[in-house]
Amino acid sequence: MMPDGDITSGNTGDITSGNTRLMTQITRGLHRLDCQNIFNFSTDLRDADSSKMFSWMKSKESDVPHVYGNVVEGLKQVYKDKLYPLEEHYKFHDFHSPALDDPDFDAKPMVLLVGQYSTGKTTFIRYLLEREFPGIRIGPEPTTDRFIAVMHSESEGVIPGNALVMDPKKQFRPLSKFGNAFLNRFQCSQLPSPVLESLTFVDTPGILSGEKQRTARGYDFAGVLEWFAERVDRIILLFDAHKLDISDEFRRGIEALRGNDDKIRIVLNKSDMIDHQQLMRVYGALMWSLGKVINTPEVARVYIGSFWDQPLQYDINRRLFEAEEHDLFADLQSLPRNAALRKLNDLIKRARLAKVHAYIISHLRGQMPSVFGKESKKKELIDNLHKVYEQIQREQQISIGDFPPIERMQEQLKQMDFTKFHNLKPKLIEKVDHMLSVDMQQLMKMVPNEEEVLKIEPSVKGGAFAGVEASPFGAGYGEGAGEGIGEEEWVVSKDKAEYDQIFYSLAPINGKITGANAKKHMVTSKLPNTVLGRIWKLSDIDRDGNLDSEEFALAKHLIKVKLDGHELPTELPSHLVPPSKRDLI
Repeated sequence: MMPDGDITSGNTGDITSGNTRLMTQITRGLHRLDCQNIFNFSTDLRDADSSKMFSWMKSKESDVPHVYGNVVEGLKQVYKDKLYPLEEHYKFHDFHSPALDDPDFDAKPMVLLVGQYSTGKTTFIRYLLEREFPGIRIGPEPTTDRFIAVMHSESEGVIPGNALVMDPKKQFRPLSKFGNAFLNRFQCSQLPSPVLESLTFVDTPGILSGEKQRTARGYDFAGVLEWFAERVDRIILLFDAHKLDISDEFRRGIEALRGNDDKIRIVLNKSDMIDHQQLMRVYGALMWSLGKVINTPEVARVYIGSFWDQPLQYDINRRLFEAEEHDLFADLQSLPRNAALRKLNDLIKRARLAKVHAYIISHLRGQMPSVFGKESKKKELIDNLHKVYEQIQREQQISIGDFPPIERMQEQLKQMDFTKFHNLKPKLIEKVDHMLSVDMQQLMKMVPNEEEVLKIEPSVKGGAFAGVEASPFGAGYGEGAGEGIGEEEWVVSKDKAEYDQIFYSLAPINGKITGANAKKHMVTSKLPNTVLGRIWKLSDIDRDGNLDSEEFALAKHLIKVKLDGHELPTELPSHLVPPSKRDLI
């Protein structure tokens, strides 16, 4: 055994050297830890304050306007660069709507037809196209059992749903999420038609009543309707004059269309099957039924008519049907002109919803505990989601109308893992704010120019639209200011003798009456001065401030037109110009 002193001295040297090595390792570790903390701190500082530190540089960059070739191209670029990153970061597509692709922006305007069975949805499409399309089935029983997109093509054919959602050139790829049960009931019917060069129609299955019908479909019918409603330009709800009841599934379908009220038009079809007294009662019953489902203070616009190519059963309302059809056709013809504006409007709505969604998700993430009690906290947050809405509304100054429906949001949140949500990233919000305040304003300025170009020619041609354009069978043809068009004799001549007696009673000088004398007689019509002023401008063809006998007769004729309930022309039609003045026009 070694002596104690040797043992002490030897251990002391080992311990001293060991302590020195230990202290060195601790010092290095603390140094690395400090460096890591400094790095993390600097990273946090950079992420948190760089936007403020260099805001003067970014403001200069953001002030430089982008140059877009057209509105659609601008919308594509703005969505990809500024809105999509926010949607992806906060799982917007899992909650609300799939991501948008180029075909969503490039697609022609779409018209969605919804209604109960045998209300004339398929017949309405055939009436507009003036021909049948592949896969058409029409009958008094529920015949259309699928969603059919009727689109233009140089050759006729049918594309099944599974193949259709794989086509990158068409906008239907996100529909694959509804599964084979839906895709087996979805198809695209293609055919050459001038109407389809401007519009795409989507026919839907006839809606029945009862819970059994909903479950028998095998897919989320209301969800499919909601998907289409977000993307179409017009939604037409068809009602049969003999079937005004709104079934359970129809009610759910209409509720799925909420948020797109500006796109909805209502058609009371088959109105020729009842006389005018019954029609009045049916119209009132329809408005009462709609008031229970469409919860808006405004009265919905209802078009009354019979949209098929068969003789009218009761033609007493023929003029009403013609006027209503003219208004509906004008609305459909405006869709291509307003397509860019509609897409811009829908993208703005989407951006506002995406911002609110980001605030909700980031708030929920921030309330979650780090380790224990996650499930109980999640349940508490979902149950008190209304308080979350109120807090975000108060802190961010956001309108309550921009928030998603709370019941639906609660159901979706139950399936989510809150720990995978992200905290608020101000840079993404700033990009969307810049998009709404700068990019959208720039694109809005481009919309009127594009609309003016499209106004040069009718935007929808062919089919039923061609049958009423520039023909004697157009709405209002030969009536009002159009009376006498195409006739050799001046239409005012038949009443000119009566008008001449009044003219000479007003003491004309050198064959003309002054404006003051004309006014004394014209005001007896009780028409407003603004209307009489328009009539004066149309009648004073030589612009001398007086009226001769022919000009006075023309003024009397236009007063009669207005009193009969017709509109005055903005410019005097050639057939109304007095014979002696036609060389002045």
